[in-house]
Amino acid sequence: MTAPAPQSAPMPQVMRLHLTDLRDCLRAGWADYRAAPLFGLFFSAIYVVIGNALFQMGAGFFTWTLILSLGFPLIAPILAVGLYDVSRRLERGEVPRFSQVLPIIWQERTRQVPWAGVIIVTFFLFWTFLAHMLFALFMGPSVLLGPPDDLQSYLNGTGLTMIAVELAVGAIAAFLLFSLTAISLPLLLDQELDFVTAMLISLKVTRENLLVMWVWATIIAVLTLAALIPLLLGLLAVLPVLGHASWHLYRRALF
Repeated sequence: MTAPAPQSAPMPQVMRLHLTDLRDCLRAGWADYRAAPLFGLFFSAIYVVIGNALFQMGAGFFTWTLILSLGFPLIAPILAVGLYDVSRRLERGEVPRFSQVLPIIWQERTRQVPWAGVIIVTFFLFWTFLAHMLFALFMGPSVLLGPPDDLQSYLNGTGLTMIAVELAVGAIAAFLLFSLTAISLPLLLDQELDFVTAMLISLKVTRENLLVMWVWATIIAVLTLAALIPLLLGLLAVLPVLGHASWHLYRRALF
């Protein structure tokens, strides 16, 4: 009863970011990838294999596609932790080893990072429902039984308006999810925080650096989309660089 109460860890201080920080983080991410390429290839190959499997199963196996689509976001943040840990070790001057990094990933299953996967799945389900509702609002409720499979159905005024609204609403939802996870995922690896606090901090970083974070989200979206074209093989280079760069952006965003 006479012992002093333990002091709570101080909350990280949000720093002001500049567009030049994004350039520097991408350079640092590329340097980390070159310094430890096997880790980047290993983790990104998991995304490529699962992504192609989902694509192949999309024809006639909707149930399995849905199960994998819902389950993969639960483990995707944990895989990203591997890239963050590699960057953290390189930052310390260490030589990353699989015998060190893989146990860290395994330990994260019992910590707060998997809850971020739950949030991603929740967003995925919400967006799926909202997208269907917008589709029915513009094209009529009958399309819920099956969307038109001819291009002409989408090239009229109603179809083009529907596509524009879907893109706008999807961009807002995606940016909100990005704001929740951009800083919180590396923060959860690096510090002992609950996922709600980490996500609130991530939101604060985004709010106080809105332009920079919007540009960063756009860079991620454009590079990822471009990497999907050749059978997702571009992800073998893009994902590791973006993962390592995200760690460096986190380090610049909080003090």
